[in-house]
Amino acid sequence: MALLTLTLLVLGACLPALVHCCDVTDHLCGAQGEGNLILGLLAAIHGSVNLDKRIRPESYQCSDFELVPFMRSLATVHAIEEVNAAGVVPGLHLGYMMFDTCSHAGKALQNVELMLAVNHSLHTSCDYTDYRPRVKGVLGPRYSETSISVAKLLSIYMIPLLSSTASSPALSDKARYPAFMRTVPSDVHQTRALTQLMVHFKWNWVGVVYRDDDYGKAALQSFLRDTQRANVCVAYQEVLPFQFHPQNNAQDVQRVAGQIRSSSAQVVLLILKSNQVDAIFKEMIKTNTQKIWLASDLWAVSGPLAHMEGINQVGDILGFSFIAGRSESFDNYLRNLRQPPGGYNHFIEEYKNLRFNCTPECFEDNPPAYCPSPDLLKIKSPKACEYTDPQAQNDDFLVQTLDTGEAFLERGAVWAIAHALKKVLECNGSSCTGDKDFPPWKLLEELKRVTFEYEGQMFNFDENGDSLNGYDVIMWTEDGPHRKFSKIGRYRALDELIKINETNLVWFSTSNSTVPFGRCAERCPPGKYKKIRKVSCCYECIKCKAGEFSGGWDHEDCKSCPNDTWCLEGADHCKPRWESYLRWNDPHPIAILAAAVFGILLLLVILVLFWIYRDTSAMKRAEVSISTVMIAGLSVSYASVICFMGRPSVHLCRARQVMFALGFTLCVSCVLVKAYRTFLAFLPFGRALHGRLTRLYQPAAIIIVLTILQGIICCLWLIFDSPDIDRTPPSPLNLKKVIQCHVGTEYIGFGIMLSYIALLAFIGFLLAFKGRRVPQQFSETGYIIFSMLMYLFVWVCFVPVFITNKEERTAVQASAILVSNYGIIFCHFLPKCYEAIWGPDTGTMERFYNRIRAMAGRTVPIAPTANQVQAAKKVLQSFLSESAGDKVVMVADPPFGGLVKPLANSFSLISHMWKAQQNSVEF
Repeated sequence: MALLTLTLLVLGACLPALVHCCDVTDHLCGAQGEGNLILGLLAAIHGSVNLDKRIRPESYQCSDFELVPFMRSLATVHAIEEVNAAGVVPGLHLGYMMFDTCSHAGKALQNVELMLAVNHSLHTSCDYTDYRPRVKGVLGPRYSETSISVAKLLSIYMIPLLSSTASSPALSDKARYPAFMRTVPSDVHQTRALTQLMVHFKWNWVGVVYRDDDYGKAALQSFLRDTQRANVCVAYQEVLPFQFHPQNNAQDVQRVAGQIRSSSAQVVLLILKSNQVDAIFKEMIKTNTQKIWLASDLWAVSGPLAHMEGINQVGDILGFSFIAGRSESFDNYLRNLRQPPGGYNHFIEEYKNLRFNCTPECFEDNPPAYCPSPDLLKIKSPKACEYTDPQAQNDDFLVQTLDTGEAFLERGAVWAIAHALKKVLECNGSSCTGDKDFPPWKLLEELKRVTFEYEGQMFNFDENGDSLNGYDVIMWTEDGPHRKFSKIGRYRALDELIKINETNLVWFSTSNSTVPFGRCAERCPPGKYKKIRKVSCCYECIKCKAGEFSGGWDHEDCKSCPNDTWCLEGADHCKPRWESYLRWNDPHPIAILAAAVFGILLLLVILVLFWIYRDTSAMKRAEVSISTVMIAGLSVSYASVICFMGRPSVHLCRARQVMFALGFTLCVSCVLVKAYRTFLAFLPFGRALHGRLTRLYQPAAIIIVLTILQGIICCLWLIFDSPDIDRTPPSPLNLKKVIQCHVGTEYIGFGIMLSYIALLAFIGFLLAFKGRRVPQQFSETGYIIFSMLMYLFVWVCFVPVFITNKEERTAVQASAILVSNYGIIFCHFLPKCYEAIWGPDTGTMERFYNRIRAMAGRTVPIAPTANQVQAAKKVLQSFLSESAGDKVVMVADPPFGGLVKPLANSFSLISHMWKAQQNSVEF
């Protein structure tokens, strides 16, 4: 009676009609929609109520607007509108009255009394069989603690209370809560599912933190019974107050966080509300503590928690969520929120003010007192100050931020009520003939028997009023700086079986697919592993053998040291093998790098000299254009040496080989062209063969074709047996790990590449060697011979050293490239530079004539014939040519005979021609 008296005092401000019993200015009346049949809606729109300062029976002061309960309440309203639009109950229109419980049982009881009040008073009687209130059923509330209190009151009147979230096992007791039903399974099934999950992953050591209310205590007791049967040990049990606020309960949070950190239990079950989990996670993030967290249904799919800052640092999170399913119609409803026709919704107004009202002062360092909390300021739209009327605005913030599929069971609950109403009102396709003002217990009877399918999911209730549609197993996977909810399995409540899909399952604790450790016993220190005794939760600690280690507490076995580490018996870590490669700051690599850079600079100087002295006879014989191409090829070859420095990578391994292959091939191709020119000019051939060989002398084409062939070889090498990082494990007792490239698993591509360059060098060497007696004034045979000999010698020595000395292969190849490059420079380019700058003038016609006369060995006639004149012209054309591309035409005979005879017989003509050109042309 005291409760009824208190209620009458509170209801003094109500308006007469029940459908309009709430004054729009009264905070108790959150929302309502007109209708012939009224449903009561209890929603926890606000997360907390200030009870510390409430010393008189005055209004409750609620705070902390919560998006998820707000979205769930809108799902209920939207489902009612869907039922009305579908005409499920013909001729009748469902209405509703929505109240905010503020997550508090006392506030919820006040709401229920307001629902049941008629003409400002509650109906009192000893027999409520014929009690006919306007509210025929109540949907909600969100939390089990609130549901327990409301269910006790409504059981007096046998008004059905249908919840979509309250899962406390106590509510299955029909003797105590005969009017309570729910579209979710009891926590009896949830705790069994949690135990099955631990057994599946072989975890048997768990800590529990629960909430100090009926829901938390009942869930804990159920979990303890299940773990005992499954041989799972509970390390500790910690409790947080029912009425929780992060600032007021900071010491409680510190105590619980300290216990979690200090315990060896890696698995922690949190039977808490999301705001309590938020406080604990913040403590874990501060100390970078990672655990395996098992979530109760209260926070298993909490969007705000999944988007909290630093959530990826807390470790793995698994839990169970009720059956979910998104609705495009509901998503569109959220995108276009509006006041209900003929009704109102203060919660929509509050949300739109938080979202679209312009309050820049709330983002300052010292915001005014009326500003919402920092968490609520995150709701604010960045375009808020662009709007003049916040209530007229809409966007898809709720759809993008929240998982609207969570509200599936709220919508299912409305349809369950609708199907039961059809039975009570005896509805057919067009009308309902039953009594419209029926007592609520009739609806309860039909609700217990209802069976229907909604969006692919069957809805029915067992003898306890519980739904047995099971759970989805949820894992919080990484989504950038946040988390997302990934379904990894299903728990079937009917047969109590859990099925997990472990394909592509990545754990935060192990950074891979390895299931993290979570077993129970005395803690084994690092360096030891557990040996299981007869009792499954206990074991003894055994030292790890040499070469194996355990780097943490309570390892089930020892791990072998990775390839780059080693340890002694009983070690808690492996000493890392130091990595060996050509580091930039080591003496040997610095010397190699300096040699490569110096070579490139030297090539640059040579190029400048070649172009400055390009009109000298020495440079004309060297053919500046071809020599420039040679310099470019050598530069690329030098640049490849730089790729041998530093820590190897796959791209560097490939780049160094391709650069050397193409660069040095380009250089050797140019050398071969020069040797071929001399070979054609001075060696005897038949006239027909000479013509054919002369036509083959196309310097640009030869160089391009030979280089392209090497490019093709490199492409095939990269495709079929590409260079890569050498992953050969080092010796188990060796603390040095050589980081280097291998040139392919079969060495075939590498061998063909080197053999091709060697073949070109050898051909160039042979051509030059055939013309070795040609005077140096007329050719470069000596330079070619020595440079090619040096290259062949270097690489002949390189091959056995490269094969036998595996750890120094990088330095060996880099050195071989440098020596080969410097061989070309010192044996080919520098002599030319010296000859051009300081050498004697060997190009005069007098010296040329003397050499010819010495080789001819006879007196030169004065009167040349026409054939002699033509032959002399051809010879002069060959030696007076200023470009490398000019063709040289000679006549054939014994060595130099074909050249000497016409010149010897045409001395006067040659002398005359020399006098005509000696002022403009040098040999």
